[in-house]
Amino acid sequence: MAGPVVPANRQGNQGLLRCIAVAIIAILVLVGLVVLITWLVIRPKKLVYTLESGRVSGFGLHRDQLNGTFDFTLKAYNPNRRVGLYYDSIQVTVSYDYETIAFQTLKPFFQPRHNVTHFEVKTVAQSVALLPSVAKDLRLEKSSGEIELKIRLKARIRFKVGIWKSSHYNLKVVCSQVEVHPNSTKAFKGKKCDVDF
Repeated sequence: MAGPVVPANRQGNQGLLRCIAVAIIAILVLVGLVVLITWLVIRPKKLVYTLESGRVSGFGLHRDQLNGTFDFTLKAYNPNRRVGLYYDSIQVTVSYDYETIAFQTLKPFFQPRHNVTHFEVKTVAQSVALLPSVAKDLRLEKSSGEIELKIRLKARIRFKVGIWKSSHYNLKVVCSQVEVHPNSTKAFKGKKCDVDF
């Protein structure tokens, strides 16, 4: 006894669907291999940022308003031998007790592969109004000769490998518990910063 007859057009549709499924799987495997090979060739390493120097001058608090100039040198180390970085926008902020007291926008630049670049940062606080409690704490720390700050760098970056350039990523660098000495020549202790993007 003969089995059921499958229409020819239905057989054709099933064959087409199988071909599409095989093609999709082949493309996914190929893309995965390309990503794996690229990663093995490039071997991306984490970027390293260190606060090398810090100085505060013209520091003054009057009626809970802060004035002062905060100068820092931030060292950016790109350990990658095949990856360069475009810094398309950069902003540095200085904060005390969660209050931003000074900031600066830096010029965009390109950092070559396997390179060390120094950011010279000069942020100015000019009549910055502080909460009375924050101003009180800041006065107490100043009287001790040492103030603890937090330095943040936010940047929009792109990676460059050969002629290929990536889309934008948000880079965040945070240097916590940075000790500075207002209007003093006391030596600055370098600080390694946390990096996230």
